[in-house]
Amino acid sequence: MASSFSKISASHCFWHVTFLSCIFWIAAYFHRAGFCFTSRSPRPDTLPADTCSGRYVYVHDLPSRFNSDILFDYHNVNISYTNMCRFISNAGLGPALNVSNIGVLSSSGWYATDPYALDLIFHNRMKRYECLTTNSSLASAIFVPFYAGLDFGRYQWDYNISVRDSLSLDLVNWLSSKPEWAPMGGRDHFMVAGRTTWDFRRFKDEDNLWGNKLLLLTHTMNMSTLVFESSPWDSNDFAIPYPTYFHPSCYSVLVSWQDKVRSSERQWLFSFAGAPRLNRKDSIRGEVIEQCRASAKCNLMECGSGLSECHSPGSVMSLFETTTFCLQPQGDTPTRRSVFDSMVAGCVPVFFHPRTAYDQYTWYLPREHDRYSVFIAEDEVRRGEVSIEEVLSGYSEEQVRAMRDEVVRLIPRLIYGDPRSRSVGFKDAFDVAVEGILQSVAKIRR
Repeated sequence: MASSFSKISASHCFWHVTFLSCIFWIAAYFHRAGFCFTSRSPRPDTLPADTCSGRYVYVHDLPSRFNSDILFDYHNVNISYTNMCRFISNAGLGPALNVSNIGVLSSSGWYATDPYALDLIFHNRMKRYECLTTNSSLASAIFVPFYAGLDFGRYQWDYNISVRDSLSLDLVNWLSSKPEWAPMGGRDHFMVAGRTTWDFRRFKDEDNLWGNKLLLLTHTMNMSTLVFESSPWDSNDFAIPYPTYFHPSCYSVLVSWQDKVRSSERQWLFSFAGAPRLNRKDSIRGEVIEQCRASAKCNLMECGSGLSECHSPGSVMSLFETTTFCLQPQGDTPTRRSVFDSMVAGCVPVFFHPRTAYDQYTWYLPREHDRYSVFIAEDEVRRGEVSIEEVLSGYSEEQVRAMRDEVVRLIPRLIYGDPRSRSVGFKDAFDVAVEGILQSVAKIRR
């Protein structure tokens, strides 16, 4: 009898282990394929009393002229290299990419995203923020869903300053008339302006000068503003990442991509994607391009006006995914979208000026800069005192692997998850920004 019982137990154990093994391998397969899974919510009686305490955000119900009407009017935008109408589709992500035709990309989460659609992407993410409140007295911060960057884009070219400034002036008049403004004089308010801060800081009222004066108005100077590049002289500016092409809808899609780029073969030591800045005598773009062109270890993607590989997500990501170090010299301003595209591809960025990243994205990047990047001083390149190839060749395989691992670890907080997803399952650039704003407003309250 004991022998018979042992056989039954052993058989039962065998099939139990086999069943669990099958479940494990099936889950692993779907994980590698980038499928999304959702878990059941915890029972209501197991939830903490208030997980949103100190995190509530109230969203102003702005008149449509400040946001949705701008989208309808976007056929007026005069931008020669792109058609913005198609880039505001899919909640601001732009057209979905056919990844079957682009071998370097993973199975899902890829879009032809224009960075200047951030206003729309951020607003749509905010609509699904877990701690929204309709009671402004409970709110730790108040969001103003004004599409500042898109408003700039439609009126910057061929319009006088009265037209360029019109909606900004209208906005502050509307905000200051609301009861939510009074308690802190707008210091608990924040908005997104999806361009660099310099586009909203026109210091003189002259039609030939660049930009509007949104961030120089008395009321907006009390507010916090999230921009691609902040001002070193204004503590209310906070730099957040440029949108990339990657917007995973869940954690498993993210992890699948991280696994892919962590193990990618890097056939090029370094690469550069960009164009020279012939109108800027202080730019080192020319020297960087010449050093890359002269090296057998560098892959150069030259960008110019009109159609270019630089506007092809597949070409850009292929360049970065096959490169160990990606060169990031200043362009028209210190920051570049390319920084984030390259890091999403697991490429270690090489900076030449501290304001390209180190002085900007303090909520997002480690203070120990050498953990994830290389720095080569601009002046040394300009004077011909340094060989970029020699500097980068000096890093050991162990050092490179450690930097790449750190870059891959940072990917979640550098990207914007799909705003149509109820919960992306990881802390993304949106979450980091909201957390930073909440801490900033809390400090002001104290």
